[in-house]
Amino acid sequence: MNKFRTKIIAIGAMCLVSVFYACKPNQIIAKKVAKQFKNSTMLGKYQVGFALYDMAGSEMIFQKDADKYFTPASNTKLFTFYAGLKIAPDSIPSLRYIEKGDSLIFWGTGDPSLLHTALKGTKAIDFLKSSDKKLFFANGRYKGNFFGNGWSWDDYNDYYQPEITELPLFDNVVLVTAKQAGEMTITPKAFNSCFSADSISKATKFSVQREFLVNKFHYPLIKTTANYEQQIPFKTSTGTTLTLLADTLKKEIQLINYELPRGAKTIYSTKSDDVFRQLMLPSDNFVAEQLLLTYADKLGLEMSTPKVIVAIKEKYLTELPDQPKWIDGSGLSRGNLFTPRSLIKLLDLIYKEVNNQDRLFSMLPAGGKSGTLRNAYPKTDTPFVYGKTGTLSGVHNQSGYVLTKKGKLLLYSFMNNNYVQSTTEVRKEMVRVVTYLHDNF
Repeated sequence: MNKFRTKIIAIGAMCLVSVFYACKPNQIIAKKVAKQFKNSTMLGKYQVGFALYDMAGSEMIFQKDADKYFTPASNTKLFTFYAGLKIAPDSIPSLRYIEKGDSLIFWGTGDPSLLHTALKGTKAIDFLKSSDKKLFFANGRYKGNFFGNGWSWDDYNDYYQPEITELPLFDNVVLVTAKQAGEMTITPKAFNSCFSADSISKATKFSVQREFLVNKFHYPLIKTTANYEQQIPFKTSTGTTLTLLADTLKKEIQLINYELPRGAKTIYSTKSDDVFRQLMLPSDNFVAEQLLLTYADKLGLEMSTPKVIVAIKEKYLTELPDQPKWIDGSGLSRGNLFTPRSLIKLLDLIYKEVNNQDRLFSMLPAGGKSGTLRNAYPKTDTPFVYGKTGTLSGVHNQSGYVLTKKGKLLLYSFMNNNYVQSTTEVRKEMVRVVTYLHDNF
């Protein structure tokens, strides 16, 4: 009996030793990372939240105010991305339609890829072109404002804030280009008549400015530079949509008041992975907002940003440790508030949902190589960090995955809010810490 008890005690002691040594590496990492934060003169000057997670061990290694809420900016797109992986894993719905006698009635789904500058989604356009029926557009599915809740209205002329519509075309922007100095090409051409020179402008360089509530675009009497490019959001309306679509199809399109029936068919457009790359790599706000509307269509919901967000949270985000305050798809709204540890859980869910590291990393900015992390880290053929940035005035964040020299996969969320220093300084300090993780563990 005594021998048996001795054996049990010995086995128990061995188990405790095993557990101790299994935990010890991460404890060492935690102490070293804590020292990086403690010794940083920069990171004590503003609000910083940080969480570090060991993927293989399913263990949170280190946290600094990880349960506090921060403004995420474009880290919000990770939520939009994950929702897309769950709701539209294959391709994006582009049009809903029915055929009645000699008529084809169609509805928008919010598809951002439709004639998008980079995505060039044309399947729905080709379908409408090939139809020999009379075309009728049924509007009114989108239930919301042309801007998201909490957006800065004075950014209306900036490329990153196009309006939200149920049937977006051409990124909902006008593209002004000049290959040679003094030239100006306007796309779509339907907007040519909306441009006029401003003879009293005191501008010192060429730039186009739209009037706030109408499609009247003004430019100074200054020549464009060579290779000039500017995207200006146009003022959306059903009339503008019909004009652009008719001009593209070279067909008449009539407006009809007709509620979407349950049996309406769907035309699918661009592959989801391609749309997700456009969402994540250049951090495309337009794609982010429009994707939420396509998710509403897929879920059979009213095309409303708040309603689809509620549905996504209830259906797919119950595992998050802290209830997110999620307002829009892009992160333009400062009403969004997430905690670093919730972003860690989200990154974990994304990784497991994709279940293919190469595929996942191809859809994310890569440090020193692609997307919004291209210039943040040194150029390298083999990146060690993949993730999502997020930037507003006084806000700069990164959340993603770090591959260490010793073969670990670490998840991190690094959130910096309410700083008055330059974003360049904040970014350098964040890159220093993330690079330290790669080099030392």
